[in-house]
Amino acid sequence: MKPILLFLLLVCGSISAQAQTNAVTLSGTIKEAKTKTALPFVNVTLLTPADSAFVRGAITNEAGLFSMSGISPGNYFLKVTYIGYQTRMQAVRVGQLSEFLNLGTIELPEEVAQLGEVVVKAQQETIASTLEKKTFTLADNISQAGGSALEAMKNLPGITVGDGGRVQLRGSDKVMVLIDGQQTALTGFGSQSGLDNIPASAIDRIEIINNPSARFDANGNAGIINIIYKKEKKEGFNGKIGLSAGLGALWVKQENFPTIRPQYQRTPKVNPSVSLNYRRNKVNLFFQGDNLYTQTLNKNEFADRFYDTGEVIRQQTKRNRNTNIATAKAGLDWSVNANNTITVSGLFSSEKIIDRGDEPFFNGNLSERLRLWQFLEDELKTTVTATINWQHRFKQPGRLLSAGFNYTFHREDEKYFFTNILPAYTGLDAFKLLSDEHVGDWTVDYVQPLRYGRVEAGAKFRRRYIPTNMQFFPGLNSPLDTNAGGWATYSEIIPALYGNYIIETQKLEVEAGLRIEYVDLQYKVNPNHNTYKSDGYRYGQPFPNLRLAYKLTDSNRLSFFYTRRVDRPNEVDIRIFPKYDDAEIIKVGNPGLRPQFTSSYELGYKSSWDGGYVYSAAYHKEMQATITRIASIVPGSTLIYNIFQNAGRSRSTGVELMVSQTFDKWATVSVNLNGYQNTIDAFTIVNQYPVLNTFSADRQRLFSGNVKVNGLFQLPRQFNAQFTAIYLAPDLVPQGQIDSRFSIDLGLKKNVRKSEWFLNATDIANTLRIRRRVQGEGFRYVSTDYYETQVVRLGYAYKF
Repeated sequence: MKPILLFLLLVCGSISAQAQTNAVTLSGTIKEAKTKTALPFVNVTLLTPADSAFVRGAITNEAGLFSMSGISPGNYFLKVTYIGYQTRMQAVRVGQLSEFLNLGTIELPEEVAQLGEVVVKAQQETIASTLEKKTFTLADNISQAGGSALEAMKNLPGITVGDGGRVQLRGSDKVMVLIDGQQTALTGFGSQSGLDNIPASAIDRIEIINNPSARFDANGNAGIINIIYKKEKKEGFNGKIGLSAGLGALWVKQENFPTIRPQYQRTPKVNPSVSLNYRRNKVNLFFQGDNLYTQTLNKNEFADRFYDTGEVIRQQTKRNRNTNIATAKAGLDWSVNANNTITVSGLFSSEKIIDRGDEPFFNGNLSERLRLWQFLEDELKTTVTATINWQHRFKQPGRLLSAGFNYTFHREDEKYFFTNILPAYTGLDAFKLLSDEHVGDWTVDYVQPLRYGRVEAGAKFRRRYIPTNMQFFPGLNSPLDTNAGGWATYSEIIPALYGNYIIETQKLEVEAGLRIEYVDLQYKVNPNHNTYKSDGYRYGQPFPNLRLAYKLTDSNRLSFFYTRRVDRPNEVDIRIFPKYDDAEIIKVGNPGLRPQFTSSYELGYKSSWDGGYVYSAAYHKEMQATITRIASIVPGSTLIYNIFQNAGRSRSTGVELMVSQTFDKWATVSVNLNGYQNTIDAFTIVNQYPVLNTFSADRQRLFSGNVKVNGLFQLPRQFNAQFTAIYLAPDLVPQGQIDSRFSIDLGLKKNVRKSEWFLNATDIANTLRIRRRVQGEGFRYVSTDYYETQVVRLGYAYKF
């Protein structure tokens, strides 16, 4: 398998709409050479170097300041003329890294002698890409329209969806997810969560940043995914309404074990949405509203557990889920004057989840049912965010000062009701979890344009507070660990400073930054907890970043990246309460968990041509105090406890290749390949829950990767079609591996004036399933999850 993947990695690649600056604003100040006084009404023109053709023109104001916008990256002449003064000609390089360039002060002497003509030969870049991020518009993602953000992401180049529905970048799920550049409880602070709670209909585009600069929080070693909500800027009143409906779980992939309730089939999906915008004079009002109702076969996992004692237990975990998610985002932009803008916005999300689960346990040959565990989960998640931002634009274009405050409230209200059916008796148990999250972020950012780049600097302060309470209500012979309940409080303070310097010359691009963060985390546990005690940590660490790019030619570029980042344990990772949605494989947090620090290196090369490009990258990551779940058992019990631990050192080394080609404007075909080797060094840890037990693991190493093929086709009569095929090779999971996965998605869209129709189908061959193999001390188990993957959707949208 390794030689085949390595060969493919050398000949293939993937589509990626790279981030770039296509329109630059150029500015500067004209002064008299001797007296240094500003010169008003000076003519400034931008010319092409080859034939001196006119590109842009401007006249200085009373302060001698000029500005010209809409300039494409390339090489130019700047010509400055004023009666009675010498005409000034100078070469100007407009790069792709900054939207604003400040040429500084240009002095005109009174002499009337003309400068001789200067000839600079260079070609304007047709593709200006920093390779820092990739941007994808969801309007082009036809095969996943009408679903959630998580479903939309799985077809994007560079992203895969791993076990448990977590998105991965280059095989790692340590991803920080932002909404409009901000961390919120909706997607997780410094981590990821709830991506299946965001309707794709609310999203304009998604940005993928593999090597974030110092401007971003240091959390997330795999990188950042930034979700940009829809927001029109047209004058007057305009908007878009849409409705999609679908069916999932069309076929039964695997029949139930005997004696349990049926699994969901032909599950309905309904998603109405509306986007409104009103812009007049100095005020822009915007609103985005969505409601996503789904029934889903959320889980249908069959697991066989084998113990060294010879005992074999076979179980099924089936979860029928009903979900209703209502989301609304609204706000306004107010241009107070030409230099000051205030933006106020708010987001509300309510997610109601009802899970009805069945978990039968049988002996090895299915001749005897040992136990039936049935549960009802009633969960309500409520998220409210409020943001205010002030931006001051100085007279010098591109020079900005902004300050903002973002507050998030997130409530997690869970109620579980269990029926524990054994041959001798039936017990009724329950528990209730209430968690309120309060987060305040204060930020200040400053940008100063330079002649060939810019300087960025800023500060951020975060206060995060999460009180949590778990109450157990045991029934007859209850299996619940009622002494592990009570209250716990998570408290976090993070002040940070950053600076970033960007400069661009004819051949070289440099971006160097440093972020300094101090973290003080305290986790207080009620003194009656039977295992865990209050804990926490604090540190002050530097997080540098460096990007170097050398332009071999206008179409060929070599880049090097270095970043240092951290993965801080989230509140749910250290939460002390056991979860019983699986009665015999129990998940528990660990308040002794510590941050995972990562150093990343990447060398990339990009070559562009008319209609396409190829990009290749070699990368390496070194992780310390690797965070992972460890499965273990205790003497005298067959229960498996999954507990987060720091497993020591690990590494990930890989190669990514991307290729994209457009054929005569009717088709764009792309291939995305990623191959990597994950290594986890041997380690020994001590689990405290439910009793002290030691776990040791030998060194693990596995070569893995994924292939993603995507085709977009423009058909006659304004039809557009999309084809996506995804293959994920076997990969490492804690104490084992996950087998290969494969799926095919199709989509069709028809544009009719201001409206559009779409029809799509996911996993059309019904091949996607998750099979895991886990080896522990004293046991092993093999599981296969036949969850719902095949969905057909039909949708309509109208713009006005």
